[in-house]
Parts: sequence; C-alpha cells; structure tokens
Amino acid sequence: MENEKLVCKACGSDSFTTGQVGGTTSQGNIRPIGSIIAVGSPLIMTFCKNCGEVASFKVAKPEYFK
Repeated sequence: MENEKLVCKACGSDSFTTGQVGGTTSQGNIRPIGSIIAVGSPLIMTFCKNCGEVASFKVAKPEYFK
C-alpha cells in the first residue's frame, strides 16, 4: 500500500496518515486466538486525515503468529 496513491472511499480525499493501536504493553495488541500469555503485536492503521476512514490494518509483527 505504501507505493500506491490512496483515495478515500468515504470522502475522496488523498491525505492519509498512519497510527498504532497497542504497543509495549499487551493492551490493544492483537494476539493468537486462545493465547493467554502472549504479548501479541500492535496494529498499524492507515487512515484518512480528513474523515478518519480506515484504509488498511497491518499487524506490525506477523512473526509472532508463525
């Protein structure tokens, strides 16, 4: 997604930014189903700066799920 020009499906804007849910603590991190102990991985979101429509979610550390 980094190389393509994004256009918001909701408002038509082409101004996007990224944000993160989760981090160094496990709150907000995505974890494997059934895992109680795993810290998991933050989620990186690309979203429209104009209206907030989310264009993509990306797991920051997919290696945690292998």
